[in-house]
Amino acid sequence: MTTLDDAAVLVTGASSGIGEATAHALAERGANVALLARREAELESIADQLEETYDARTLVVPGDIRDPATSAAAIEGVDEEFGGLDVVVSNAGIGRGGDVETMTDEAYTAMQETNVDGTFFLTREAIPHLKTSEGSLVVVGSFAGKFPRPFNPVYAATKWWVRGFAHSVAAQVGDEGVAVSVINPSEVRTEFGSEDGEPFEERFEPGSVTEPEEIADAIAFAASRPGSTAQEIDLYRRDKYADTLR
Repeated sequence: MTTLDDAAVLVTGASSGIGEATAHALAERGANVALLARREAELESIADQLEETYDARTLVVPGDIRDPATSAAAIEGVDEEFGGLDVVVSNAGIGRGGDVETMTDEAYTAMQETNVDGTFFLTREAIPHLKTSEGSLVVVGSFAGKFPRPFNPVYAATKWWVRGFAHSVAAQVGDEGVAVSVINPSEVRTEFGSEDGEPFEERFEPGSVTEPEEIADAIAFAASRPGSTAQEIDLYRRDKYADTLR
């Protein structure tokens, strides 16, 4: 696949933030976009925008990425609706977490099931289709998946897993024409963090950290490489390393 014109794309976590911005970025580049998330009303509204703005074909797939059946149904639906599958964007994720000693079983389980299990289920279902299309899997990682984070160790560990898994999958399927890319943002002004505190879109002023559209552009770049792989793209706010070393 060398272009996104009429490409069949599935985006998870598509109801807001990076996922919503990615849906727009890919539709603007000619893709037909399937939207997966739990909030159906939000997905329907975004699908309407994509159709009206870009004349894109869309598919709304409400569901919970933690359930293996969700990924299976979503990818089957994309294949039936669009006639194949060219790009999968694994974006769904939750949590900042907190101290290990005070983290509840429920919070730990939800983060593992969403960030780790959801990525696995989606990738498992997508691989056979991406082999056929010689398509792309783009996984949203994190700055926290590359550097130790004292204030969210469980979240960080899930993103370390995601990065390691994606790179190992790339090694497994690369000789069959499948590109696997990891996009690592630092803070992005989205709903992220709302599970246990103030969301980043309220915590940070516009222009102070990365915007969802910047991550979406990187995802679109990775998704459309003609025969090559953008293996890993880091998108950090400019003072992020200084902040880490303080």
